[in-house]
Amino acid sequence: MTTQITTHAISYGEDPPKIRIRDLYKSFGAKRVLNGVSLDIPAGTSFVIIGRSGSGKSVLLRCLLGLIPPDSGLIEFDGENILSLSRQRKKDIHRRINHRVGMLFQNAALFDSLTVWENVTFGLLARKLIPRNKARLHAHTLLAQVGLDPSIADLYPAALSGGMQKRVGLARAIAAQPDILLFDEPTTGLDPLTGAVIDKLIVDCVKKNGSTALAITHDMASAQRIGNEAAMLYQGRIIWQGPAQSLMTSGNAYVDQFTHGRREGPIPVEDDQPQP
Repeated sequence: MTTQITTHAISYGEDPPKIRIRDLYKSFGAKRVLNGVSLDIPAGTSFVIIGRSGSGKSVLLRCLLGLIPPDSGLIEFDGENILSLSRQRKKDIHRRINHRVGMLFQNAALFDSLTVWENVTFGLLARKLIPRNKARLHAHTLLAQVGLDPSIADLYPAALSGGMQKRVGLARAIAAQPDILLFDEPTTGLDPLTGAVIDKLIVDCVKKNGSTALAITHDMASAQRIGNEAAMLYQGRIIWQGPAQSLMTSGNAYVDQFTHGRREGPIPVEDDQPQP
C-alpha cells in the first residue's frame, strides 16, 4: 500500500529555516528507524511531530542533539550543515548547540542527588556561565517563571510531584535563554489538568524567549495546545504536514486514524485477542 503524503508550504522569507532536515536515514542493525526524513522548521515556529510509539520520534530528536549520528542526510542549524563539518568544527558547533538548545526530557530527567536549584542551573554551572554564588538566586527567578515557589529550591526531586518535576525540568531547559527548545513527550505521566498547565507554561516560555520549539508527542490535546505547525512521522518518513489546529480534520487517512484512535484504517493495528 502506498503511503499517502500531504504537506503544505511554510514561508520563511529570505532567511533559511532555523532547522532544516533533508533525507535523514538511521538504522539499528536491520531495523530502519528513519527512512528519509525531510523537514523545515522556520525561526519562531512551535512545531509538533506526532506518531506512534517506536516511529522514530525520539531518534530524530537525538540526531538533532548530536547524541546519535545519522547514517546519511543533512541537518542544518541556521543554514549550516552540522553533519559535514571537520571534527574540530563539529565540536565547536555542538558546544554552541549545547548553549543554544534547551531540552525538556520525557521524565524530566532530574539528578536525584542534586537539589532543585542545582538541577535548574546544572548546565550553566557545568559550562561556567554563572558563578555558584549567584546560581541559587538565578534558579529562584527561573522557578518563578514556571510557577514554582522559590522555597522548593533546596528540596530534592524525590520530594516533588510529577508535575512539579516537569516544571523544574522546564526551568532548566530555559535557563540559558536558548533560541531552540526541544520537548520529548512533555505531558507523559501527567493527568489531563496538569498536562494542560505544563503546555501553557511551555507556550509562555517559548513566546517569552522568542524561541523556535520542536515537540514530539502522541497526546493530541497537547499537540494542538503547543504547536502552530505539525507533522506526522510514519514508517520513518514525514507523511503529513499542516497547521496543528488541523490535526483532527487533516483529511489524511493515516493522520485521521491515528489522531482519532481508530482501529480501522491504513495503519495496521495488532489484534487485542485474549491470551489462552
